[in-house]
Amino acid sequence: MTGKWCSFFLLGLFLLLYIVPLQTRPLFIQDETRYAEVPREMVTSGDWVVPRINGLRYFEKPVMGYWLTAISLTIFGENTFAVRFPSALATGLTALLLFLLCCRFERENGFLSFSAPLVYLTSLGVATIGTYAVLDAPLTLFLTGTLGAFFLATEEKPGSSREKGFLLTAGVCAGCAFLSKGFLAFAVPVLAVAPYLVLRKRWRDFLRMLWLPLAGAVLVSLPWAVLIHLREPDFWRYFFWNEHVRRFLSDSAQHVQPFWFFTAVLPVMFIPWIFFLPASVYGAYRLHLPDGPHKRLLIFCLCWFLFPFLFFSASSGKLITYILPCFPPLSILFSHGLTWWLIEETKEKKYLQWGIGALFSLVAFCLLSLAGLQLIGPDRLQFFQRSWKWLLLSSGLAAMLLVLLIAYRSKGSREKVCCFAISFTILLFTAHFTIPALTLHMKAPGPLIRHHVENITSDTVILSSEEVARAVCWYLKRDDIYLVERAGELQYGLDYPDSSQRILNPEQAGVLIRKHKRKVVLIAGHEEYRRWQPFLPSPTAVYASGSKGYLLIRY
Repeated sequence: MTGKWCSFFLLGLFLLLYIVPLQTRPLFIQDETRYAEVPREMVTSGDWVVPRINGLRYFEKPVMGYWLTAISLTIFGENTFAVRFPSALATGLTALLLFLLCCRFERENGFLSFSAPLVYLTSLGVATIGTYAVLDAPLTLFLTGTLGAFFLATEEKPGSSREKGFLLTAGVCAGCAFLSKGFLAFAVPVLAVAPYLVLRKRWRDFLRMLWLPLAGAVLVSLPWAVLIHLREPDFWRYFFWNEHVRRFLSDSAQHVQPFWFFTAVLPVMFIPWIFFLPASVYGAYRLHLPDGPHKRLLIFCLCWFLFPFLFFSASSGKLITYILPCFPPLSILFSHGLTWWLIEETKEKKYLQWGIGALFSLVAFCLLSLAGLQLIGPDRLQFFQRSWKWLLLSSGLAAMLLVLLIAYRSKGSREKVCCFAISFTILLFTAHFTIPALTLHMKAPGPLIRHHVENITSDTVILSSEEVARAVCWYLKRDDIYLVERAGELQYGLDYPDSSQRILNPEQAGVLIRKHKRKVVLIAGHEEYRRWQPFLPSPTAVYASGSKGYLLIRY
């Protein structure tokens, strides 16, 4: 496969996996509706400085991720494609940076510049997060730019104009990363760069090379940092202590998990390539590299992966998405091991065969299990709701098995790896269209709200549970929703005197409903409604998205 065809292959795979599926499902609560609503309110209000949800101050993240989505909404309109597009684009650009970085340092006739972005784009964790509207994909892009540019700077003559250019680029990317998720943008590069320079016996260069990236980061981030301080003086206090110190150290932080949590989830996030791990390890052992740029790149990637991974593991609060910045260096390290087969074209392919066989067996088991459930009792598959979903998923698994069989029988190592990636791409693409109905009912209240949006006028009073409030704001294009009982992450905004009246207990909600007869809509889950029902008047109509979903209640 020539370099030109490799590029077309990667581009086509990116479009199929990351762009085509963006509009296939409604937004999921709470993350996607949150990162849709804040930019929507920015565009609507014209205030691109202060992040808000439901008109309430929301200071849990800086502004870059919101800006990217707001620009996307301005270009593509207020739809799910526009909301998810920044994450997908950031994933594709990260793969492009890996391609360019590996092109510069791979061995002659090597395959690293193709396999590294291929592994990155087709890893389960990357593919899932890259089509989901969260800030981790843009953060990973900017951190990859930061660390890639810094490594290129270390390869240049100290003090040269090229070194300064790369260092300034690293600083600009770090500034964008800071505006995406805060001080993590500085912690991760330092954790990767400092050990690398020590290993290279260049620790004295750390301070010399630090000031220019720092200047670039300040140049990018200072204007908004000053503006938000002038507009909202409490932003930096709340953001630093709540989103950094408390999240990292406190036992009461959100999403508390044990130290080993990321070690346990990493193999799952690295499916399907985890099945080739023995091949990669053995290949790395056999592929001896002379001292040079390629070897230095691998040492840098090892520091880039290992020390940030340990840092994330030490944090009290953990979500699966947090370790996404570790996947670019992991993809390079992993692909380096596979390069032994791809370069030498050796006949010894048993480790590749074992990996293909293991995935083939797992997929065959899943397909047989689905077929068995369908034959024994179709009602057990009722969570698919529609039979075409079951047929599509079965067809996808069958196609995946066929391509895996082709990979197993292929004589060339490159063909094996490409077919292996294609097989999992089929499953990933199919999964977007076969999400179980039960999941959609529990995580996506959008269809229920959209179905009734025409009957909700501008003078209708809207009440909502905290869980679904962001989705209500997004689908109804409103920022004046009353919260009932709990505020969750919106509590900080409600603590301001000008917003304190926007949360009601069930008794107060009942009074408000009686005051505005036939002009009130309540949107909440079944459990919340059962809890509040004794305090509320009888509704005129109740609409449900399913027994496990949400209710839209008219009064």
